[in-house]
Amino acid sequence: MIRSLVVGCGAYLPSQVVPNAELAERLDTSDDWIRQRTGICERRIAAPGEMTSDLAVEASKAALAQAGLSSDAVDLIVCATSTPDETFPSTATRVQTRLGMTRGAAFDVQAVCSGFVYAIAVADNFIRCGQARTVLVIGAETFSRILDWSDRGTCVLFGDGAGAVVLTAGEGAGGASDRGVLSTHLYSDGAHHDALYVDGGPSSTQTVGHLRMQGREVFRHAVTRMGQAVDTALAANGVTAADVDWLVPHQANVRIIQGMATRMSLPLEKVVVTVDRHANTSAASIPLALSEAVGDGRIKQGHLVLLEAMGGGFTWGSALVRW
Repeated sequence: MIRSLVVGCGAYLPSQVVPNAELAERLDTSDDWIRQRTGICERRIAAPGEMTSDLAVEASKAALAQAGLSSDAVDLIVCATSTPDETFPSTATRVQTRLGMTRGAAFDVQAVCSGFVYAIAVADNFIRCGQARTVLVIGAETFSRILDWSDRGTCVLFGDGAGAVVLTAGEGAGGASDRGVLSTHLYSDGAHHDALYVDGGPSSTQTVGHLRMQGREVFRHAVTRMGQAVDTALAANGVTAADVDWLVPHQANVRIIQGMATRMSLPLEKVVVTVDRHANTSAASIPLALSEAVGDGRIKQGHLVLLEAMGGGFTWGSALVRW
């Protein structure tokens, strides 16, 4: 059976660090208020002129370097983003040309905070079907460009960044002990549009618009929806939560992350958390967390790693990976 092996991870964060105290100087909020409700202490903000593709390129270079591959080996680029450089062409094609990749294909996937899980699913299916052997999967966002910086309920929650992984085709017996992406599970429910959306777009207002969110409504759905996706992933592979070495969740809110750990009876020591330093980077949050945990040696070959996320739409999903 063909498996998608993760052979490289990379990340990039803009240099500008914005701590809570800086936001408190111009908003009716405080460092303590933000920390208690979200777990966020600071976030990174892209510099003027620094675009989503710029972040994505740097993360991709790092992932390819760790994999020991050049762009010539890449058959496909799948970039998850809700903040593309332009309406079109895709940010993925901008990355493609800047990496010097002259063959194959590149396109974007848009599922907001679930985007990286969606992109992993797309890449994995390309590899399983034999249509690609090496895929660069990116999550990259400049959410600072779509925030209403006068809205304390949203602007304190998000940050900018990019992460990437390289998947290559390998072989396995088809069991949960095989290395690689074991399974992916994707869901959506458009009935919850008004809970999390951007109030603009080329077809509606001809403007970019700003992010709008009903925080309590999103929180109410998050653990339940992601829990269902997690249960499905575990059952599909005949494993239990106790078999999971690392949970790498979407980094939206530390309370949601803790809620997922509690639901799975998983100690927090087995959960990768970066929301305190990165805030919510949407599609970039999981690959950023993955890259950090691989880089510092927490995630090792053979570990069972569970990814899960929920985003606007609503969209949600999970992926189970044997590292």
